Amino acid sequence: MTVRPATPDDVPAVVPMVRKIAAFHEAMDASKYAFRPDVGEMYQRWLTERAGDPRSVFLVAEPGDHVPGAGVAGALAGFLIASVEKEIPIYLLREFGLIHDLWVEEQYRNEGIARHMVTLAIERFVQIGVTQIRLHAAWGNTPARTLFERCGFRPSSVEILLDLEPA
Repeated sequence: MTVRPATPDDVPAVVPMVRKIAAFHEAMDASKYAFRPDVGEMYQRWLTERAGDPRSVFLVAEPGDHVPGAGVAGALAGFLIASVEKEIPIYLLREFGLIHDLWVEEQYRNEGIARHMVTLAIERFVQIGVTQIRLHAAWGNTPARTLFERCGFRPSSVEILLDLEPA
């Protein structure tokens, strides 16, 4: 398994995994994660931009038999996408790294791939000069929360949601 920086050529193989993340989250909490049907297409341009952004971290994990640029579902084992975000000006911290998504295809799970990608993302953020990394893990996604805690992350806040009926 190789984990490397993504290129724009990897984006077509990542988009199906984005759709899987959306479906996974929507099944967990359809109210919080009500995605548009074109979520994959919407990500496509953003992912392509992140692949060329020196202040983003876009990694892909490819199995040994992966054909670069193949752009087909299943060609990659997983991906991680993160970016540098500005903090609101009331805080001393001016910017932070934000891990937006991490996905490993089911057949490749429990092999340390996700942990390796998180470790590489941390290293890249250190190189960029970022001093804090954040992420949002769904409350019901215990494996993700456990992974990130094992990588040194700690809980810092809890989002609480109340659905209201339209007036």
